[in-house]
Amino acid sequence: MKGEFHSPSLEEEYFPGELAERNLLPSEFIFGSTGDWFAFDRLMLVRLLMAVLVGVFFVIAMRRPKLVPSGVQNVAEYFLDFVRIHIAEDILGKKEGRRFLPVIATIFFLVFAMNLAAVIPGLNISPNARVGMPLVLAIFAYITFIYAGSKRYGFFKYVKSSVVIPNLPPALHIIVVPIEIFSTFVLRPATLTIRLMANMLAGHMVLVLLFGATNFFFWQLNGWTALSGLTLVASVLFTLFELLVIFLQAYIFALLAAVYIELSLHADEH
Repeated sequence: MKGEFHSPSLEEEYFPGELAERNLLPSEFIFGSTGDWFAFDRLMLVRLLMAVLVGVFFVIAMRRPKLVPSGVQNVAEYFLDFVRIHIAEDILGKKEGRRFLPVIATIFFLVFAMNLAAVIPGLNISPNARVGMPLVLAIFAYITFIYAGSKRYGFFKYVKSSVVIPNLPPALHIIVVPIEIFSTFVLRPATLTIRLMANMLAGHMVLVLLFGATNFFFWQLNGWTALSGLTLVASVLFTLFELLVIFLQAYIFALLAAVYIELSLHADEH
C-alpha cells in the first residue's frame, strides 16, 4: 500500500523456498522430496554458481601457464601470491605454508567469492549469511588443523598436548582441561562460523534497508522524494564499505585457519 514501508523479512531473504515450487528445477527428482534437508533454493544455487565460477576462473587462468604470466594468469598468480605470502607463509613459514596452501587458498577464494555475491546485481545476497556454508568451511578448517596436529604427534598425544598445560598444579587441571577442550575443539569452529555469518548477514540487511528506503521515499512517499537522494548516496557508500568487509572476512577466515594449523603443529609448546 502506498505510504507504507515494510522492513525485509529474514525468512523471505534467507529461506526463500525451493526452486522446484516455482517450477524452475526438478528438485524432487534430483535432490529428494520438497522440504527435506537437500532442498535446492536460491541461496544454494548462488553457492554452486560462485563455487563453479571460482573453479572456472583458475582452470582458464592456469590451463596454459607461461613462465612470464600475463592476462588472466597474471591476475590469478597475483591473488595466489597474496594468500601464499601474506597468510600461509607469514603464519606457517615457507615449508608448512606451501604444504597447507591448497587448503588456505581454497578457504580464502570460496569465502571471498561467496561474499562477493552480496554486491553482484541479480544475486544481491551472500550465501555466507546463512549458517550452512560458513559451517562447512569451518569444519574444513577444523579437520585440517586436527589432521596437522595428529600427523605430527599422533592423535592422542596431540589432544593431550593441546589441552594439558605443563607445570600446572594437578588440582588446577580439573578446571583448566575442560576449558582448553572447549576452547580448542568447540569454540574455534564455532567462532569461525558465527563471525562470517553474522558479518555478512548484518551487511546484507543494512543494504536491503537502505535501498528499500530509497525506493520508498522516491516512489511511494512523494513528499519526501528528495530524501531518496540521501539514502541512495548512503546505499552506494555502504556498498563500497561492504566490499572492504567482503575482502576482510575472507582474509580473517583464512588467517585464523592458518593460525589454528600453526597451533596444532606446535601443540607441544602449549
